Amino acid sequence: MRALLRRLVDVRDDEAPGLIGSFVYFFFLLSSYYVMRPLREEMGVAGGVSRLPWLFTGTFLATLAVVPLWGALVARMPRRRLVPIAYRFFALTMLLFCVLLRLPSMKALIVPAVFIWLSVFNLFVVSVFWSLMADLYSAEQGRRLFGFVAAGGTAGAIAGPLLASVLAPRIGPANLLLVSAVALETASQSAAWRVRRGRAEERPSEAVVDERPLGGGMWAGVPQLLRSSYLLTLSAHVLFFTVTATVLYFQQANITSRAFSDPGVRTAFFARIDLAVNVLSLLVQALGTGRILKRVGAGAALALVVVVTLAAFGGLAASPGLTVLFLAMTARRSAGYALERPAREVLFTVVSREEKYKAKNFIDTVVYRGGDAATAWLQQGLSAGGIGTRAMVIGSLPVTGLWLLLVYFLGKRQETLAREQQQDDTFDR
Repeated sequence: MRALLRRLVDVRDDEAPGLIGSFVYFFFLLSSYYVMRPLREEMGVAGGVSRLPWLFTGTFLATLAVVPLWGALVARMPRRRLVPIAYRFFALTMLLFCVLLRLPSMKALIVPAVFIWLSVFNLFVVSVFWSLMADLYSAEQGRRLFGFVAAGGTAGAIAGPLLASVLAPRIGPANLLLVSAVALETASQSAAWRVRRGRAEERPSEAVVDERPLGGGMWAGVPQLLRSSYLLTLSAHVLFFTVTATVLYFQQANITSRAFSDPGVRTAFFARIDLAVNVLSLLVQALGTGRILKRVGAGAALALVVVVTLAAFGGLAASPGLTVLFLAMTARRSAGYALERPAREVLFTVVSREEKYKAKNFIDTVVYRGGDAATAWLQQGLSAGGIGTRAMVIGSLPVTGLWLLLVYFLGKRQETLAREQQQDDTFDR
């Protein structure tokens, strides 16, 4: 097993068990979400594109409600208890929605609620996962190993829809929430094992520090963010990323709502995009991400994502049809999963432990969903003013140009902080 692993990734013998554990942990975590993702996409389009800004706003407000609860837990609990509790909270909400979806009188309220909840769930649990990874791995390890760790999530993102396609006709869509809850509990158990493995790998003094609650207030991530130019710049990157993603999401909703009248056919089209994205992402993550991050660094990897985004916008501006949409969404989302997310998490390895769990979660959730909501309303206003799809896409091109300069600066700053951190670790030893 280890010999095969070394062929795929630059891993050392003492790192292999923890790396496999991280892979399995992320596999079950994203399996739990992707079992339900095609249903979320259909819920977003079925109510009409005009309703999307309200759904994005509801998601943002729900995120604002969850983040202070997370901040309170982080302040009071060690990480070995923190992560499983967060996941079990979401598993319990799955069980609740499973019951409510069986009540016809509740359907009008539950359908948008499930869309909002799944949107919060996706960002939040993945943010918690990467906070733990950034805590357990150094910047140097992240460049080598995060691509393979991300591949675990992509494998789960492939397994989830396949499992849903087999089970949905037999047990019904509502019962898929039960399947998702089981996968999430398995992820919770994997997280607990990974924390125990991390403690065994650390020096005794580090292990003692890791088991202490971080303290601070419910909103401690906000002042941490405002005090750090590095975290502010990282927030700007996340904002650029989510703004461009939301623009593309609206193009997907507009084009598919015109092209398909049958919700089932439309859902199948979304599923094909998901499959193509996840297969391509898995190939890149397993074979290329680690090599790219190790050789050119996080900043250059993020720059590649910006270039892919420019190409996606350019293609849709020239020909906003189904084929170009399929290629644009597949390319951009694959670049996001295979390059942007691992590279972004490398950027977080050089900040303090408290910032990894508090400021990072605020950036990954509130900043991300705030960008979603603001862009959704901007799109709605531009559409009402008679500005069409092509004009919106063309107008997004200068934004991606500014984004390219930003990620170059971020990459250089991360390399400097990583060198300083390595020097401090050497001195402490």
